[in-house]
Amino acid sequence: MTKNTKNFALPLAFIGIMFFAIGFALGINSFLIPVLQGSLGITSAESYLIIAATFVPFLIFGYPASMTIKKIGYKRTMSLSFLMFALAFGLFIPSASYESFPLFLFAAFVSGTANAFLQASVNPYITILGPIDSAAKRISIMGICNKLAWPVAPAFLAFLIGKNMNETAISDLFLPFYVIIAIFIVLGLISLMAPLPEVKAAGEDGNDEATTCPYAATKTSVWQFPHLLLGCLALFLYVGVETVSLGTLVDYAASLGLPNPEIYASVSPIGIVIGYICGIIFIPKYISQATALKICSIIAIVGSLLVVLTPADLSIYFLALLALGCSLMWPALWPLAMADLGKFTKAGSSLLIMAMAGGAVIPTLFGLFKDMAGAQNAYWICLPCFLFILYYGIAGYKIRTK
Repeated sequence: MTKNTKNFALPLAFIGIMFFAIGFALGINSFLIPVLQGSLGITSAESYLIIAATFVPFLIFGYPASMTIKKIGYKRTMSLSFLMFALAFGLFIPSASYESFPLFLFAAFVSGTANAFLQASVNPYITILGPIDSAAKRISIMGICNKLAWPVAPAFLAFLIGKNMNETAISDLFLPFYVIIAIFIVLGLISLMAPLPEVKAAGEDGNDEATTCPYAATKTSVWQFPHLLLGCLALFLYVGVETVSLGTLVDYAASLGLPNPEIYASVSPIGIVIGYICGIIFIPKYISQATALKICSIIAIVGSLLVVLTPADLSIYFLALLALGCSLMWPALWPLAMADLGKFTKAGSSLLIMAMAGGAVIPTLFGLFKDMAGAQNAYWICLPCFLFILYYGIAGYKIRTK
């Protein structure tokens, strides 16, 4: 590392707030999907386009986000992201006023753009803020902040509206979005004033790279890192299935006819938070990041099978096991894919951010499968994704070229 790494407590606290904001913004989708289905009479596949619109910007703006970071730095990019979030939630107000699904999709797209810039800032920042072999521990701490926000979002909306989700109409959304706009403006100001030092990965300056990062010293392009490219595919699949596990709970509970379906939004986050706590305790002291990825992949595979094979009224609870498997995938995949990139660190980070577009593709396919085969059978989509992630944890991350 090119900076003193003795004390990260204060930067971690501020970055934790930002990870919470990311989870909160995404968690709003789990409330919107069933509300839009009920109010606009759209299909499941159409309603899940809200999630797709949120994640497509990762593919489009992953590289521009990295260029923005290079130009104005991590901290200013984070602040810019929060202002973009405020704009996005401002657009949800006319969307609700006109009851226009295309406008909702556009507002979700702007929200996703803000998310892409924020994710491009905070994920590499937390990865290179300290030693790379303990990156999964730091990301696990951030993950707890992020995943706890997912169930908070629908509960917060229900609280402000004063109704449960089944009784909520589009016209009830105005007040919550005004409050959320104010919150994100305040967060933008806080992040701009936060004491966050600029950080760089080993070899990123290009100074004496042969010593600090010899593997990257001989490379001329980011496309010459097979472990990175395979990691992008693994991350694409992971983000997709984790989004399914987190973003479909309320809709699945409603499909099963369970009362107060919004309360089931906490099922998957509980599993994920348990996994993150294990990551904080065991990585890297007792297990490596690669070992954690293999263990979690196996747990997720078992969880996927139990979700689709058990009785429907019980299957929703096994989403917690599936989510437990997802928990340490992000903390492990990110540093494994980012290892030894040297001067290509920001370019590699932008590719990983673009890979988050899996959150657009996999949930949309889930919605299509739900319409064709039912909500429970739609979860079969998770199994092949976890099988590939298991391969990456066993062998994919080891592949290097000379």
